[in-house]
Amino acid sequence: MTAFAHVENTTIENSVTHNDMANAVRALAMDAVEQAKSGHPGMPMGMADVATILFTKFLKIDPANPDWPDRDRFILSAGHGSMLQYALHYLAGYEDMPIEELRAFRQLGARTAGHPEYGHAQGIETTTGPLGQGLSTAVGMALAERMLNARFGNELVDHMTYVIAGDGCLMEGVSHEAIDLAGHLELGRLIVFWDDNEISIDGATSLSTSMDQVARFTAAGWHVIAVDGHSSREIEHAIITARADPRPSLIACRTVIGFGAPAKQGTSGVHGAPLGAEEIVAARQHLEWPHEPFDIPKPVLASWRSVMARNQETRTAWQSRLTQSPGRKRFEDAMVGRLPAELNKAMDAHKAALSADAPKVATRVASQKALEVINAAVPTTVGGSADLTGSNNTKTTGMQPVSKNNFAGNYIHYGVREHAMAAAMNGLALHGGLIPYGGTFLVFADYCRPAIRLSALMQQHVVYVMTHDSIGLGEDGPTHQPVEHLASLRAIPNLAVFRPADAVETAEAWQAALEQKGTPSMLCLTRQGLPTLRTSHMEENLVKRGAYVLREADGERDVTLLATGSEVAIAVEAQATLAAEGIRAAVVSMTCWELFDRQPAEYRDRVLGAAPRVAIEAAAPFGWHRWIGSDGVFVGMTTFGASAPAADLYKHFGITQEAVVEAARSVTEAR
Repeated sequence: MTAFAHVENTTIENSVTHNDMANAVRALAMDAVEQAKSGHPGMPMGMADVATILFTKFLKIDPANPDWPDRDRFILSAGHGSMLQYALHYLAGYEDMPIEELRAFRQLGARTAGHPEYGHAQGIETTTGPLGQGLSTAVGMALAERMLNARFGNELVDHMTYVIAGDGCLMEGVSHEAIDLAGHLELGRLIVFWDDNEISIDGATSLSTSMDQVARFTAAGWHVIAVDGHSSREIEHAIITARADPRPSLIACRTVIGFGAPAKQGTSGVHGAPLGAEEIVAARQHLEWPHEPFDIPKPVLASWRSVMARNQETRTAWQSRLTQSPGRKRFEDAMVGRLPAELNKAMDAHKAALSADAPKVATRVASQKALEVINAAVPTTVGGSADLTGSNNTKTTGMQPVSKNNFAGNYIHYGVREHAMAAAMNGLALHGGLIPYGGTFLVFADYCRPAIRLSALMQQHVVYVMTHDSIGLGEDGPTHQPVEHLASLRAIPNLAVFRPADAVETAEAWQAALEQKGTPSMLCLTRQGLPTLRTSHMEENLVKRGAYVLREADGERDVTLLATGSEVAIAVEAQATLAAEGIRAAVVSMTCWELFDRQPAEYRDRVLGAAPRVAIEAAAPFGWHRWIGSDGVFVGMTTFGASAPAADLYKHFGITQEAVVEAARSVTEAR
């Protein structure tokens, strides 16, 4: 097809046409990329028609009130095309997106980062860039909309989730997981625009894929319609049709990448590089856009601003309904993530009972018991598991499955879709109103990692429940035994990795995870039973400190034993043996390194002490020398695991109280 034969120049307002509105987007995109000498002009230019129709005729947002809870969500999954979103935000009138920000595209400190970053600018609903993440996160947003609608009704929750995705997004494996889940749940408020331009970075998409995306989405239970992505009438009709269909919709938009750049459009050369001054001059001629760089004619800008202001009345009407709603406080509490006051009292009573009863249970079981208390007190928690509910112990009494027929439920069966689960939980959290947690085995954190990283990057209130956390899971063998995972997850900034030692610490870890809204949490839990070590009740949450002295030495320390999770009990056993030999050892439970690192230096020094240190953890040693120093000794794993009963594995790999005692002897003798 030729680039310009399919453009329809319908009048939008006064004498301003659709072409004018869309070309404003194209011009801003190519000018900003050119000035930065870096970026991706092709997608913004190709999808300008689709985005213009969506924003000017359908998208329910109010740039003057960008956080309005019942706004539509717009997600640019093809995040490399970020100038599309920034141009739209400038034209729409977002206060924090003046033209100066577009001029500073990709520069240090600008809101206009290379890819859309959540929190950097108003109206950016999620961080995108890693392809497929935006689409998958949007599934969680669309699910949140339906779940909150079931709780608060159409008067307070009634909006759409729109996504622009490219070929790369649909090639990524997580897209399959996400669209399968969305189709299964019939998330009809989700519409995905596929930028079907047949171009990837390397060249034509035919180099690497023959996938029939229309057939794939249809098979997943989606409504699918194909349009000319440069026909305003076809685009508008497709959106109307999609909005009326009860299924999620894919609108396949056949576009020309770099539309308007006569020598480069339709080629991979326009994907990820500036057009160049000569080509930009030619593009202006072809687009009949004679204006200087970053200069948007006043009538065009006024038309954009006027059209986008249409939703102010809609938002005001919604605000009035909220003010009059008997569920107002409950809704507002949910949207800000406010925890009920009675939670602390209930958790304290739970801890007291655990200390009194001193059960020997796996921390995955202790987690479920804590969740029984939490889910009874917190109406906004939403649980789930990647087909491991009975192993992760993530479902509690009275929880109902979420389904296409029951969005009032509060437990999501994600299926064997760990990556989509993690991304969807990000979407649930970003949408607001719900606190998601989801489970799988710790070893399968590898499948979730890109979404976990984004949880941390975006500071989202998401809780990952990762069970079977060491060789202690036993017979399933090395493929299921996470050896390196604790170290690799601790390396992610702003991720709180908890490994509790007993039922009491597990309860405290859950409480800490719920209270830190700007940091996602990961609970690493055992399959095997562990004794209760905290048998004297304390109201204070010691786990919130990250590490604390569980057993102090009788007198000045000769050695400090540092351990996490199931190995804390081994350290306690070793302490008793050492005491009989006259070696005074303290036991420190290092439940969460990240929280410990936030403590004052004075506290950290007091907990760690000045004596030599031995660390015990059934995992790889990477990272431990920060705490034990170059002269400390690590007792743990240096290889992959093996298939055998847990007790046999601990003996085989030398993670025993005898080994700890020997290590303690060696460091004290070396002084």
